[in-house]
Amino acid sequence: MANLEAIVSKKTENDTQWKARQQADRENLMALQDAGVLEITSSAEAYTRYLELQGDNPTYSAGNIALAMVQDANVTVFGTKEKWKMLGRSVPASENGNGIHIFARSTFGKGYTLADAYDVRQTQGRPLKEVHLQNDTWEMESAMTTLLNYAVCQVVIDKDLDTPAVYDPQRMELAINPDYPDHEMFAAIATAVAHSRLHGKGYNAQYDYAESDLDAQSVSYLLCRRFGVERDLPDTAELPALYDGWDAQERRQALDQIQKMSKQIGASMEKSITPQRSRVPMQHSGR
Repeated sequence: MANLEAIVSKKTENDTQWKARQQADRENLMALQDAGVLEITSSAEAYTRYLELQGDNPTYSAGNIALAMVQDANVTVFGTKEKWKMLGRSVPASENGNGIHIFARSTFGKGYTLADAYDVRQTQGRPLKEVHLQNDTWEMESAMTTLLNYAVCQVVIDKDLDTPAVYDPQRMELAINPDYPDHEMFAAIATAVAHSRLHGKGYNAQYDYAESDLDAQSVSYLLCRRFGVERDLPDTAELPALYDGWDAQERRQALDQIQKMSKQIGASMEKSITPQRSRVPMQHSGR
């Protein structure tokens, strides 16, 4: 007769040890994440690197971007095996266990679990799809139409502006000078839209244009990076002062706000420029 008492006891012991290892690994990864976030928000060079990596991996949280940066200095585009499979790529057996560790949504309910992720250089398969918005195309016009729909303020035309677009917090108004090239307008409008959303129709009492400008410029840069639109990097001169006195969690929340805004707007723009397939009835041979 099987000794079920011993079997159950052993299983309980193994489960307890597994949970302890998982908790230890989670705590170590969270500490590594905090260190990465602190570095990103303290160093102009690290912040620039963060923007590049976040722009190339728009769906991942700022915390996961920080983890990727800390664990792999050469990381570019990364993902779990499941993500690479969806993109038509795979991780060869020789790379198993050589990836980085990130947090991924649990498939068994709420919360996050530890997951392995791999850089594109560790995968093989179909080439990655790249989107490049070009001036004077319907795709650019459609993307900017979608972008402007995210402005939570009045939008006006002002051809006397000496800049493509700007948000006026006093008037709560986004002004546009359409006489600039599309790529310059795209970048400037994205910044202005971000300001309008950060201001929140005036309900955000903590909003200050100067203090919010790096966040707004960062949203713009992430969108430009995602869609291959040329624009300069944001001015990071005030970076250390902006985050002075903030703990790691507060800094991560600020970065996540930037990521979530750019992710939401970017997903809508991508949908607007992706040709929609129409269902075609099956052809019957008549036999």
